[in-house]
Amino acid sequence: MTAVATTGTARRSSVALTAVVATAVALAFADSSIVVLALPDLYATFDTTLVTVSWVVTAYNVTIAVAAFVLVPLAGRLRPVPVAASGFAVFAVASLVCGVAPSFPVLVGARGVQGVGGALLLAASLPVLLGLTDHAPRARSTWALAGTLGAAIGPALGGVLTELLSWRSIFLLQAPVAVAALAVLAVPAVRRAAHDVPGRLTGREIVANVGEVLLFAALVGALFLAVLLVIVVWRYSPIQGALAVSTLPVAALVARPLPRHLPGSLCAVAGGFLLGGGLLALALLPDASAAYLAAALAACGGGLALLGGLLGAAAVPPGAGLMRPATFTIGARHLGFVVGLVAIAPLLAADLEQATLDATRASAQVILDGRVGLRTKVPLVLDLRNDILDTPRGRVPDLTAAFEENGVDGDRQLTAVRNDLVAAIEDTITRAFRPSFLLAALFGAAASLPALIVAGWRREDEHAPPARAVRKETGP
Repeated sequence: MTAVATTGTARRSSVALTAVVATAVALAFADSSIVVLALPDLYATFDTTLVTVSWVVTAYNVTIAVAAFVLVPLAGRLRPVPVAASGFAVFAVASLVCGVAPSFPVLVGARGVQGVGGALLLAASLPVLLGLTDHAPRARSTWALAGTLGAAIGPALGGVLTELLSWRSIFLLQAPVAVAALAVLAVPAVRRAAHDVPGRLTGREIVANVGEVLLFAALVGALFLAVLLVIVVWRYSPIQGALAVSTLPVAALVARPLPRHLPGSLCAVAGGFLLGGGLLALALLPDASAAYLAAALAACGGGLALLGGLLGAAAVPPGAGLMRPATFTIGARHLGFVVGLVAIAPLLAADLEQATLDATRASAQVILDGRVGLRTKVPLVLDLRNDILDTPRGRVPDLTAAFEENGVDGDRQLTAVRNDLVAAIEDTITRAFRPSFLLAALFGAAASLPALIVAGWRREDEHAPPARAVRKETGP
């Protein structure tokens, strides 16, 4: 009886410790996009622009990708526990610095250091999970699930924390999780975590990781563009924005088991269709519709689950090592984020600049057509013009102050003009996102091509005859 109770206690303890490490893994993946819903607050704190503030996202992804690729050839010679300990420690300290950063350069620099810590902890966390679970498939499944959910839920989590507390809380609350994961490394089972299996990356792993690059470049559209549209253009609160984009991680979680039960080719085609189609639907947004956006993001989440499940299983295959393929996949995923940001952010900034000029003309037309007196129209037009001209490049002008200064309260006609003006500006700037969403959709559709190649290899494996045992030759 005592032995059974002891076994049950040990199992519960193992589950709890595994959950701590998995949470740290999820946060490290979530940090790729967790600050997106906090961008307006970062604008206000550091008085910067869209392209500049995107470096808070880019710096983390660049350093984690570079650090991961540097680690790949060293994986077979490194012990997982010291690497994980270094990663958790660096991640915790850098998170604290991000949370108290007094200036924008300090924040960007700390994000870069946080990326180094993220690469180390993500690379070594898979062997650590194996030490905790003593079951390789379960360790891989836990690591993959934490990564998928972390990447998908990042913006929503960041939005909730920003509105309830502040953008600084996003980083300050990560440090205790990293410290708790660091403490887990003292468990004897973890200290026995296995070394990596030496060897070169296979062609299948390389093709799968090319797909990961394209997949995560496409996700920039869903995790970056869609959030900016909701928060910066439609002016939702961070929590409202979090609710609008939460359909993506929910759909990804629901569809996650499908790649294990469906033919690989079906997963590749359907995944590319859902991800690319969801991003195409976002490019064709008819107006500021939260329901339309939520449905499109749900399609993106389904595509992420189908493509990610197929590509992830090939990138970190059973029977291979742990640190080496996992580290290469970490680098590929974050390289995908970097490729997407580098391609999309300048395009969006240029389109927003042109859209601001178009919005200025649209504003003038709305006011001229409005049923308000000329004595109100003239100062209102001048105030609106000044607000638009004073808005930094790459930012969306907030024109509500001009109406408040001209007595919108209690004036139904002026209120109607304001509502028409806001709608016209939203429509104009929403259309400015179309080229960027279309580019992201191309990345999503392209991800289905390496997924199809991987699916073909998987089908060959399923139909291949079982290998015969070969008798070892002992000589004459």
